[in-house]
Amino acid sequence: MFLKILKDALKIKNVRHKIFYTIFIILIFRIGTHITVPGVNAKSLEQLSELPFLNMLNLVSGNAMRNFSVFSMGVSPYITASIVVQLLQMDILPKFVEWGKQGEVGRRKLNQATRYISLVLAFIQSIGITAGFNTLSNVALVSTPNVKTYLLIGALLTTGSVIVTWLGEQITDKGFGNGVSMIIFAGIISSIPNAIATVRDDYFVNVKTGDMRSSYIIVGILILAVLAIVFFTTFVQQAEFKIPIQYTKLVQGAPTSSYLPLKVNPAGVIPVIFASSITTIPSTIIPFFQNGRDISWLNKLQEIFNYQTPTGMLVYALLIILFSFFYTFVQVNPEKTAENLQKNSSYIPSVRPGRETEQFMSSLLKKLATVGSVFLAFISLVPIAAQQALNLSAGIALGGTSLLILISTGIEGMKQLEGYLLKRKYVGFMNTAE
Repeated sequence: MFLKILKDALKIKNVRHKIFYTIFIILIFRIGTHITVPGVNAKSLEQLSELPFLNMLNLVSGNAMRNFSVFSMGVSPYITASIVVQLLQMDILPKFVEWGKQGEVGRRKLNQATRYISLVLAFIQSIGITAGFNTLSNVALVSTPNVKTYLLIGALLTTGSVIVTWLGEQITDKGFGNGVSMIIFAGIISSIPNAIATVRDDYFVNVKTGDMRSSYIIVGILILAVLAIVFFTTFVQQAEFKIPIQYTKLVQGAPTSSYLPLKVNPAGVIPVIFASSITTIPSTIIPFFQNGRDISWLNKLQEIFNYQTPTGMLVYALLIILFSFFYTFVQVNPEKTAENLQKNSSYIPSVRPGRETEQFMSSLLKKLATVGSVFLAFISLVPIAAQQALNLSAGIALGGTSLLILISTGIEGMKQLEGYLLKRKYVGFMNTAE
């Protein structure tokens, strides 16, 4: 079905231009991911390949951190800044709340604030990550570790992050799909051959001849499991809860009813990314403080935040559930929804406008967040459990997050292509009518 939609869409000149433009921007990004920061020994990161935080950074940077390239920070600072700005609009910072109500003008101001915040975050994160990895690796990551070098590397990585964010904005404005999602999507696609090679090494290259049959069975089970997870994830990501809407004031000939669609998983993949960041950061910082010493309370803390242990998996799941509830109400504000329905002279049947509508939406969002959080926790924990059971590399543990991003981006892209085809159909109909 997707290939048919893509084939039909490519016949439209404007859509074809958008797709090729997006491919061109992604090509520029992929070239940049192979330009290593000067004065850095990127091969030293191979010693940290089992570090969860490094794998997480590889995911959100579009696989650029593997080479410690100028694009290593990727869109991570921008994503964090966007979430911070969204949180500040929730009656925390009056100025941001005011901008959020100013329409297009306010949106520009909020976007500008997001860029400034992401700039500061990128500089701080780049210096912290460089210093942390340099300490953790046995072979020095930085050739001459001093203040001047760290500031220079911080400036280069911050500039790279700004360029990547700009490339993403170009895709959003002139290309196909959401720019930030497409950047991460391209990085995950590029890492698939490496993941396949890892499975091959684990179950074919390093096994005895007599074990080949069991290796084929395990790989077959893995393929079936991936297909099942892809089907299940696609089903849930496309599932919607339709709230019926009635209109009181109508233009003659307009429909009297409609519906408000809410995703079964309103928070999307953001809670998983946030929970992964929270659990992986301590795993990176704690060894820096231990410095080879055996400190019991630090060891216990390491176990709690290491999602490769049973305790860590439980903490990871609880964080996903917590962030799912929190981000669901960031994405869909019950108060604003009730206000917008009232302004448009519409209401939910059997629910009074205003306060009761807000309470109804809050109750419904809690139920949807419960379903969405359980779904996200399940999809995220299954690859980690498989890693433990089948002794796969640590990079496979993020397979659930990668699948969520790939499927979400794919669904969004397909819907956008369907929108282009539908628009062409209506334009053609109007031209024929004339």
